[in-house]
Amino acid sequence: MSDLAERYGAPSRARRPLVVGAVAVVGLVALAWLVWVVLVQSRPQVSSQLVGFTVRGQHATRASFTVVRRDESVRASCLLRAFASDHAVVGELTVPVAGRTGGTQSQLTRTVRTEREATTVDLVGCTAPGQSAPR
Repeated sequence: MSDLAERYGAPSRARRPLVVGAVAVVGLVALAWLVWVVLVQSRPQVSSQLVGFTVRGQHATRASFTVVRRDESVRASCLLRAFASDHAVVGELTVPVAGRTGGTQSQLTRTVRTEREATTVDLVGCTAPGQSAPR
């Protein structure tokens, strides 16, 4: 070992505390980010789920979906899209979910007008003020 120290020089005594300090700072930042994700992002203002849909002919399809808001006063907006057999979007409807009394969960049914027959309906999701990503 002494041959190596003579040839290359001894490691700096100040290096080890710097490395430990840098690792500790990175660890604290990662922990703070994890806490933020768990507390803020895991509980959105509004979330939604498609219950089902029925095709009502060439130019309409009816979709049922559930909207869950964190608070009754949250005003949300939900986007439904109808697709044809060739995967083209043939209809779209934005459904406002106003702040209502009577609970945080709502079961909604809406008709999406289509330019031709739809084969499926997708609930893209719902957004609310302060929540730009649909859920």
